[in-house]
Amino acid sequence: MRVVSGICKGRPLKAVSGTGTRPTTDKVKESIFNMIGPYFDGGQVLDLFAGSGGLAIEALSRGMDKAVLVDRDYQAFQTVKTNLEICGFTDCSEVYKNDAERALKAIMKRSLSFSLILLDPPYKQQKLVKLLEMIHDAKILEESGIIVCEHGNDVVLPENVNDLVKWKHENYGIITVSIYRWRNERGEKEEL
Repeated sequence: MRVVSGICKGRPLKAVSGTGTRPTTDKVKESIFNMIGPYFDGGQVLDLFAGSGGLAIEALSRGMDKAVLVDRDYQAFQTVKTNLEICGFTDCSEVYKNDAERALKAIMKRSLSFSLILLDPPYKQQKLVKLLEMIHDAKILEESGIIVCEHGNDVVLPENVNDLVKWKHENYGIITVSIYRWRNERGEKEEL
């Protein structure tokens, strides 16, 4: 596992020990960022199921200014901190040991907003629609922001979650990536 591109390209990342997390492969990570970037001119990223932190670190390496990373697993929390140190991103990151729903409530209280939100929950415990609804209701996604959902290919997410629309959708074997954005003023899918 490594950083695929940007200022930390090629930097190896530590994986979370045990079988509780499933890191996004470098191939899928590269595909995700080719769909949504591939590079950024600033912005904040939120990773609610950080695991090793690989996706948020990739976003920072590709130009995001700040990252908030959340994982409820202690091993993952420690691994994220280590990987941020390896890449020199400690000062532009916040790491929390918490579950996704409680973290979203805390983020709402702080009135934070994000240009990129990453949702990659354990495949067997997905609550993606509920999380998308919470993000929608809290309005923590910026107007031109993107939500990336990584899930098993047996999960079919709706085309719309309130005013969030599925903008892109790709299958990678057993993994599917669904990308959501705000619906534009005319009620249509917004193109980049």
